[in-house]
Amino acid sequence: MNTAAIAAAAGYSVQQVRDLEALGVIPPAVRDRSGYRQFSPDHLQGLRAYRDLAHAVGPVEARRAMRQIRIDPLDQAVALVSEFHARLNQEREKTLAARSALESISAEATTDDAPVEGDSMTITELTRALGVRASTLRFWESVGLVEPERVTTAAGTARRYPVRAIREARITAALRAGGYRILDVQTAITAVRELADVASSLAALDARLQAIAQRALALLRSGAILADIIDRQAHR
Repeated sequence: MNTAAIAAAAGYSVQQVRDLEALGVIPPAVRDRSGYRQFSPDHLQGLRAYRDLAHAVGPVEARRAMRQIRIDPLDQAVALVSEFHARLNQEREKTLAARSALESISAEATTDDAPVEGDSMTITELTRALGVRASTLRFWESVGLVEPERVTTAAGTARRYPVRAIREARITAALRAGGYRILDVQTAITAVRELADVASSLAALDARLQAIAQRALALLRSGAILADIIDRQAHR
């Protein structure tokens, strides 16, 4: 196949095929006597694998991987692709943790005692509201689950819990009561903090889960071709 033919078959422009060849995504094409590129079915498969891989992990990582699997030893090449699956799974777990965290406090959003912007609580008020000990709140603070503010009082300094800290404490209390381990709660709290808006709807997180699933599916589609490339490289 010439450049135009493989571009049409792979769904790329002619220039994109040339760029991807130059970047090492596919091996260099054979040149005919006139100097024109001639591509094989393996090149076409490589371009198709790259398309799915780029969807799954992003173009920069995909380009790096397509180059590396052609030069790395078998174990390293396999580990590289396996890591992509692991990262996607971690992203899914993180999103699920954020969903669980928001779901755990979603019911309170419509209640009269739900915290609103500008609210804050002392450690005593928050322990009463949650039904936990002050030592428990201090422990949650020590492992990064709750971040109170320190304020100056006549007696020295004291903890003050603004709305975000109250929300985090409520999430932590709800998840701990549901049997979540501290590490699980840390994952959930981190995920919630990374949301652009802590009040993001469950529907938005469900959409993110679907997007992750589509990326994982694309990674699976590319897998057979990547395995074939790795296997052929190992037997050279």
